[in-house]
Amino acid sequence: MAEATITRADLSEAVYQEVGLSRNESADLVETVLNEISSALVRGEMVKLSSFGSFSVRQKGQRIGRNPKTGEEVPILPRRVLVFRASHVLKNRINKTLSSS
Repeated sequence: MAEATITRADLSEAVYQEVGLSRNESADLVETVLNEISSALVRGEMVKLSSFGSFSVRQKGQRIGRNPKTGEEVPILPRRVLVFRASHVLKNRINKTLSSS
């Protein structure tokens, strides 16, 4: 499987091709959408993109971890983590693509 990374520039170019906005307007639109998603997650809100998936922030408590190299126990501090759950539509689309290739 080829490893490719989609960048902001790629997203902007796709918006430019599909919607017909100027390149600058497309880049601004992509940036605005990503900033709004980021801001909502920072506020602790859930972001749901229909037919794609949902992003949420989960609070994880403190726990004891272990350094695998030395075996030494170390505390892992409480933190917030980003969680993504793919929609059934996206999962089906991915699996259909895998089964056809």
